[in-house]
Amino acid sequence: MKRIFFLLIATCLANVLFAQIESAGVNALGNYPKAIAEIIFSKAKDLPNNAQLSIAIVQNGKANYFGVARDNETIKPTENQSKIFEIGSITKVFTSTVLASLVEDKKIKLTDHINSFYPFDFKGNITITFESLANHTSGIARLPENLDLANTTNPYKSYGQNEIEKYLKNLLKLDNEPLKSYAYSNLGAGLLGYTLGISQKSTFEELLQEKVFDKYSMHNSYTTSQNLKNRLVKGSDKKGNVVSNWDFDVLFGGGGILSTTEDLVKFATAQFDSTNKELELTRKPTFEINEGFKIGLGWHILKLKSGNDLYWHNGGTGGYSSSMTIDLENETAVIILSNVAEINKTIDDLGFELINEAKKNTN
Repeated sequence: MKRIFFLLIATCLANVLFAQIESAGVNALGNYPKAIAEIIFSKAKDLPNNAQLSIAIVQNGKANYFGVARDNETIKPTENQSKIFEIGSITKVFTSTVLASLVEDKKIKLTDHINSFYPFDFKGNITITFESLANHTSGIARLPENLDLANTTNPYKSYGQNEIEKYLKNLLKLDNEPLKSYAYSNLGAGLLGYTLGISQKSTFEELLQEKVFDKYSMHNSYTTSQNLKNRLVKGSDKKGNVVSNWDFDVLFGGGGILSTTEDLVKFATAQFDSTNKELELTRKPTFEINEGFKIGLGWHILKLKSGNDLYWHNGGTGGYSSSMTIDLENETAVIILSNVAEINKTIDDLGFELINEAKKNTN
C-alpha cells in the first residue's frame, strides 16, 4: 500500500515538474550567439506550441537570420527566413512608399486632396489630403462604420468598392480636427492605397508590385495568400489554434501584404541608401506626436536617449504579429515575423532588445 502511495506521489510530482518545464520551455538555441539566444528565448518561451519567430538582424552590411519554433516544451532553431507570413500593418510603410514614389515622379503632391479622384462629393464636403492619410492626421475613424466586424475570421474580405463609396458619400465624419492631432487609422491607410490606384488608373496591388516588390527585388512578397502552399506558415491565435488568413479588397493598403524576412531585409537595407529620395521622403518627420515620438509617411519615429532615431512599425492580423525597427545612423535593423496573433508587445520588446544588442557589435 505504501509503495502505491509513494508511486502516486512521485507521479504527481513528475507531472507538476513536466508542466512547469512545458510552461517555461527548454532553450535549445545553443547554435546561436549566447546573448541573442537568451534574448530570443526570454520572449519565445511563453509562446504556444507550433509558434514560430522568423528574425533577421542587419548590421555591418550583413543580414543574420534566427528562426525559432516551439515544439512542445522546446524552443529550437529552424530555417524559416524564406517562409511567408502576413505582415499586417507594416504594409502601411509600403503604402506610403508607393505614395512617395508617385510624389518623386511628380504624379501627385502630398498636399493634393484625394477628393479630386472621385466622381462624387464626400459627405459634409470633407476634404482629405494624401499626406494626412499617410501620417494619420486626417481626422477620420480607425475603421469605417459599415465594416462588418461580426466577421472576425476575415473582416476585410467583403469590404469593396461599393462599401467604400457608400462610406465616403453617406457616413464619412471626422473624429478629430484634421492636421492637428494623430489618430491611428486602418481606414486611412486603406483609403490611401485605394486612391493611389485610382489616381494612376490602376490598382494599388499593381502599383505595389511595380513600385516596391519589383524595384527592391522582393520576389517572395505577395498580395494574396492563395496558392502559396507549404511556403506559407499557418497563422494561429494566441492560444495556438490555427486560424484563417485575412483577405483584403479596397482596404489592402492598411495591412494586406504577405512577405518573408529575406524580402523585408532587402527593403530595410535600401533605407541605408542616401541617394534613394523616395525612401528618404517616407522617413521625413511630418507630425510631432510628443517630444519623443514623431511620424513620417507610414514610419513612426522614436527618439532614443542617445539622440538617435528609430524608425519603427509593427503589425497584426488574426493569426500573425510582426515588427520592423531600423536605426539609420548605425545601419542596423531588426525584422520579426511570427505566426501568433496578439503578441505585439512581446514582438516589439524583442525587436528593441535585439537592435540594442546589435548596436554593441556595430563597427
